[in-house]
Amino acid sequence: MNDHIVIDEKVKPFWQTIIAALAFTLALAFILYSIFYLKWDDKNSAYSGKTFTRGLYLILIGIVLSVHKRIYIDLEKSRFRSTNEVGPIKIGNWVTINNYEYISIFTQPLTDGSFTFKVNLWYDKNKHFTLYEKNNFESALELAYILSEKLNIDLLDATIPNDFKWIDKDSLKNS
Repeated sequence: MNDHIVIDEKVKPFWQTIIAALAFTLALAFILYSIFYLKWDDKNSAYSGKTFTRGLYLILIGIVLSVHKRIYIDLEKSRFRSTNEVGPIKIGNWVTINNYEYISIFTQPLTDGSFTFKVNLWYDKNKHFTLYEKNNFESALELAYILSEKLNIDLLDATIPNDFKWIDKDSLKNS
């Protein structure tokens, strides 16, 4: 049995990847140019500093365009980790959860009038861990069902405000 689950956010558009790669390349060029070719004396220090700063700004642009969110679930050790990743660099801490309550799916309205569906893991009576956010109800339900089965807990449909319903997982499994 696989006790490790990885939940990925949606794939970034290709144009963001291209612009991020271009920003990282230009940043490297600006920084190397300012370190090896510019003179850091009193006369040129302002220009050298501006060139180096431009490289740092390009690194920030590259990071913003290439950051990727993932959630790692280790069922064996009963812990979860939400990370922000840029390449091999992962930032995020493990959270240990022992008293699982249930998994819920609910809607969150967006500014354009559409909805996004969120999947939360509820534990210790009133705490929750957001696992997933998607514009598609079927994919959110599929993930919520798989996790509820692996953790052996109930599944709540809270997509209609003030009309929460427990989902019958047996009938969902058969359909």
